[in-house]
Amino acid sequence: MKSTYGYNTKDTFLGHRPDSTAFTQQRLPAWQPLLSAGTVLPLFFCLGVAFVALGLGLHFSSATIRELELDYTGLGGSSCARCANLSLRADGAECTCELQFSLAEAFPAPVCLYYQLSNYYQNNRRYSVSRDDQELSGLSWALRQPVEECKPYRYNATGTPIAPCGSVANSLFNDTFELYYVFSNGTKVQVPLDKRGISWWTDTNIKFRNPEPVNGSLALAFEGTTKPPNWHFPVYQLGNGTSNNTGFVNEDFIVWMRTAALPTFRKLYSRIRLGNFSMGLPRGNYSLNITYNYPVLSFHGTKKVIFSTLSWMGSKNPFLGITFLVFGSLCIVTGFVMLAVHIKYQHLNEAD
Repeated sequence: MKSTYGYNTKDTFLGHRPDSTAFTQQRLPAWQPLLSAGTVLPLFFCLGVAFVALGLGLHFSSATIRELELDYTGLGGSSCARCANLSLRADGAECTCELQFSLAEAFPAPVCLYYQLSNYYQNNRRYSVSRDDQELSGLSWALRQPVEECKPYRYNATGTPIAPCGSVANSLFNDTFELYYVFSNGTKVQVPLDKRGISWWTDTNIKFRNPEPVNGSLALAFEGTTKPPNWHFPVYQLGNGTSNNTGFVNEDFIVWMRTAALPTFRKLYSRIRLGNFSMGLPRGNYSLNITYNYPVLSFHGTKKVIFSTLSWMGSKNPFLGITFLVFGSLCIVTGFVMLAVHIKYQHLNEAD
């Protein structure tokens, strides 16, 4: 049979027919579960019990974590108020302040030291994309050709490329902390802060790389670039120029470059696990010396330093345990409701 256009419609139809296989002809074996009270109710009760048990474990584990928060924003008459006011000045004058605190009970190792910022929207899209990942991966040509997303921190006023470019790098957190244990006679001993291994392994070993040194010098590799406007020194001097912790592989820099999803976030600054404090922080009096560089009053933010122990689940997180408890309880309640409905209308099913 031919159409009015001269084509054999039967041959055309056969040519477009799918292959005669079990997959294309939908002849594969299938299984469709038959939902009944005997299968659904045990599932709800088992899930509920499992989630409640896991939630209890998470909740009590989180409750055992010891945590101390110290606000050093500088509001009111706090010891850092003078530094907070100085941070608003354009000359970037350095200021130090001291926080004294006591631990009523020991913090067993491992103890982590975090800094926390609030009202800080790292999740803003224009901010979060203002970076050059090719530059940060150590490609030398990318140092001289920053991407468009880095604007307005792509080139300086004279046209020199900025390394690292972008808003994320330019806003690097630069407060520093020194912790001292204070004996009863007033003498102090410094608590060593270990800043090794504070970043993600994948970031340190895969995503972030320095450009190849020129004649063994990292400074020469960055020749022809300039520092971000808010930095006090170039990138190759980060970490005091230590070979495995400077430039783009500096762990403080890497931690900052992993942007946060919420406006209140904390980032790991160091761990306390060295020397006489390898077992943690004993109870007693402490002094925290802060080099106050990072301004937050201009955007109504706050700054905190947090001491926290860890457990098998990580740092303190009561929300996770509560979530499992609520979900497990809902499963159990739903199971009882369905069981009551099943018992009430069971005779109707039997009559059918």
